[in-house]
Amino acid sequence: MTPLVSRRGRGRAGLVTLLCGALAAGGLTAAGVAALAPATASASSHREAPLISGTPQYDNTDVYAFVSPDKPDTTTVVANWIPFEEPAGGPNFYTFADDAQYDLHIDNNGDAHDDLVFRYTFRTHTKNGRTFLYNTGVVKSLDDPNLNITQTYDIELLRLKHDRVVYRTKLANDVPVAPSNVGKASMPDYAKLRSQAVYKTAGGGTTFAGQADDPFFADLRVFDLLYGGNLSEVGNDTLKGYNVNTIALQVPTALIRESAGQPVVGIWSTTQRRNAQGYYSQVSRLGNPLVNEVVNPQRDKDRFNASQPAYDAQFLNNVTHPELPKLVESIYKIKAPSEPRNDLVDVFLKGVKGLNQPPDVRPSEELRLNTSIKPSAHPKRLGVLDGDNAGFPNGRRLGDDVVDEALQVMEGALVGQKTGLSDGVDANDQTFEKSFPYVAEPTSGSRGPLAKGTSAGTDVRSQLGDALQPAGSSAGSGDTMLIAASAASGAAGILLLGTAFAWWRRRVQRPY
Repeated sequence: MTPLVSRRGRGRAGLVTLLCGALAAGGLTAAGVAALAPATASASSHREAPLISGTPQYDNTDVYAFVSPDKPDTTTVVANWIPFEEPAGGPNFYTFADDAQYDLHIDNNGDAHDDLVFRYTFRTHTKNGRTFLYNTGVVKSLDDPNLNITQTYDIELLRLKHDRVVYRTKLANDVPVAPSNVGKASMPDYAKLRSQAVYKTAGGGTTFAGQADDPFFADLRVFDLLYGGNLSEVGNDTLKGYNVNTIALQVPTALIRESAGQPVVGIWSTTQRRNAQGYYSQVSRLGNPLVNEVVNPQRDKDRFNASQPAYDAQFLNNVTHPELPKLVESIYKIKAPSEPRNDLVDVFLKGVKGLNQPPDVRPSEELRLNTSIKPSAHPKRLGVLDGDNAGFPNGRRLGDDVVDEALQVMEGALVGQKTGLSDGVDANDQTFEKSFPYVAEPTSGSRGPLAKGTSAGTDVRSQLGDALQPAGSSAGSGDTMLIAASAASGAAGILLLGTAFAWWRRRVQRPY
């Protein structure tokens, strides 16, 4: 007698053959869609260090700090995470990590140690784990049952002395996060959802967490050996159309400064990630823009992300002997300023004397803001370089052109060497808000051209043939035929799977 296990083995072999055939046919669907997908971005100045580039939930991309233009007795800090969020990047859209502490640090006396920490911690909630959908219908509010995946967060205020917590208090509990902007069909009034995510905290502050348009603007082709080797690769905002996850906090200035007589504060952000043993370790750090991207060499990048400002003396040589001006000189023959670059120490490590340098400052990498400088009625994108002392490097506003400023300072703008270097991108592609949280709404996942033969508001369910045709294509185009062939192959694959399963069940249910 032939053993039953052998019959099952033959049955499984036959089933595998049919399954392979079915999957091969159905696989054409994925291949067809992949052939039409746009290329994804492969590099970003946000991805500044080897380790953090592989864990974007913990990657802090930018920090902004400025006296609030519409509430000048308050200071606003904006910090962003998760670089290059593709707006249509479902079904798993973009969330803050549940196993992280997102911290905003304040040094209010210039000693390179934090005196205050605003700590954000997040929790993810799933209403229905039996669906793959982020939202199961139209979302009209943050508590809408159709919003399947939600997040909430708490804020703690920690007061420290000699690096030890001496006092902690909760500023907010269970605050809702603004969701990823899935698209117009899912979230027809995204502005309403965002407004519901603005929350008043204890102590007179205001907070927001959620998705936003990436406010950083730059032509990141700088890494193609400085804009193509002949400045032919400038003028394209490579951040355009991408989103980030934003934390914004507005607090009374009196809460964070040491005193009215010493109004300069140092600000930076960090991310701590919890390990398997339950302990947190710092994996990301950011104060001034572009420091870890183009000042620190590869060997120091991960170490910088794990370090504290009090120990920044170890990176001093990277500032006083920077690589970038030498690279510019070798390619464009613009003479690099003489070293050591003490002018860069003032900008990146101490603050500008007479503007935002605190007394008895300890050199360290922090974004320094003089909170007594009133907001500019007409901000200039080059900030202090153009006589606007309310802009970078005195803090950083959303509209400050930090790339042009950094290029010109690196090339000696503060020591009399004027170059006018620029990446050709002078402003963000989206207009910033005039009130908190100031960042622009995120780009919608439904962006892009509509299918041929349709228009906004048109019900395409009665026009399926047209809807399968990409915008701008002609009838019977290669792309359309590819989609149709893929759909047909996918249907054939499903039929083959069903046939295979029915055949296998008949085989294994026989009594011999």
